[in-house]
Amino acid sequence: MREWRARRRLSQLELALRAGTTQRHLSFIESGRSVPGRAMVVRLAESLDVPFRERNGLLLAAGYAPAYRETPFDDPRLDPVRTALEGILEGHLPCPAVLADRHFDLVSANAAFHALIAGVAPDLLVPPVSVPRLMLHPRGLAGRIVNLDEWAWHVIDALAGEAIRNPDDRLDALTEELTALVPDRPAGPGPGYLGAAVPLRIRPGVEGSSAGELRLLTTLTRFGTADDVTVAELKLEAFLPADEATAAYLREVRLPETL
Repeated sequence: MREWRARRRLSQLELALRAGTTQRHLSFIESGRSVPGRAMVVRLAESLDVPFRERNGLLLAAGYAPAYRETPFDDPRLDPVRTALEGILEGHLPCPAVLADRHFDLVSANAAFHALIAGVAPDLLVPPVSVPRLMLHPRGLAGRIVNLDEWAWHVIDALAGEAIRNPDDRLDALTEELTALVPDRPAGPGPGYLGAAVPLRIRPGVEGSSAGELRLLTTLTRFGTADDVTVAELKLEAFLPADEATAAYLREVRLPETL
């Protein structure tokens, strides 16, 4: 608990106020002098925005059963969730959209995303398929990304931030791998720098296309009310056209008939 509080940069008093307890009681919990009740563990974890998977670990450490189930994504109990997510992916057409798990591995994608990644090396498509690796690997989309130095560090910084918020060895390893593959971080912002608003500028992968460059914005969506570890860890990334030329290309490009 102390490690999570330090990670969130909260004092004992700040966390105690958030969780509705006293600084003294929290101090005793962190030092092991007091065993918190199950509800207190949940309140403290919620106040620290601890992911469900790690909340279960905190409960186990305190001697309680896990509170959040972890259901395999292909389990029939998640049929309504899968149906809803597939509907969102299809409803986003003709724009690309992809569903990823906590490691940013591909769970599902629509036909437009498969059209976007057409031509990447086959070995990059062997499960588990890492979406960031698809984007930044030299045999993935990296060779087609016009603003690779800017976009690559946008992706890597997002991965590093996720690893800080929710520590994970695989995320750390992926961040290190991709950092070694991409160009050095730009020395300074370019004339069109817009901070976090970094569009993806990419050449189409479809041969014979008249579009010289696509400009895409991205949105990232997570479940806000899930009580299942698997569902809570899902991330839906959707790509949106940043100009009319890109929108026209997405409307006209031929999508794969099967995924």
